[in-house]
Amino acid sequence: MAIVAPPRERTQPRPDDTTTRGGGWHVVAFNNDYNTFAEVIEILIVATGCTREEAEIETWEIDRFGSCVVHRADRAECERVAEIISSIGVKTEVEKEE
Repeated sequence: MAIVAPPRERTQPRPDDTTTRGGGWHVVAFNNDYNTFAEVIEILIVATGCTREEAEIETWEIDRFGSCVVHRADRAECERVAEIISSIGVKTEVEKEE
């Protein structure tokens, strides 16, 4: 991935940052050497419905830390999101939250 300046810090949580949506599951996206920042940002917006700013923050975290939780919801929703993100070659995992 290309190097970019770190995004601004989150000022407030996204609505799905808690398990109040009947969740208990989350999607982790992992860094790789072949998807660009732009590709990852766009697929996160499509898959999760997040804002561009949130997708930029998550993409930066994926690049910086190697992975990032990009979505929280119920299992079926997380599997749907992971499938969309994986369609461009980004490794994902759906995990139960503890």
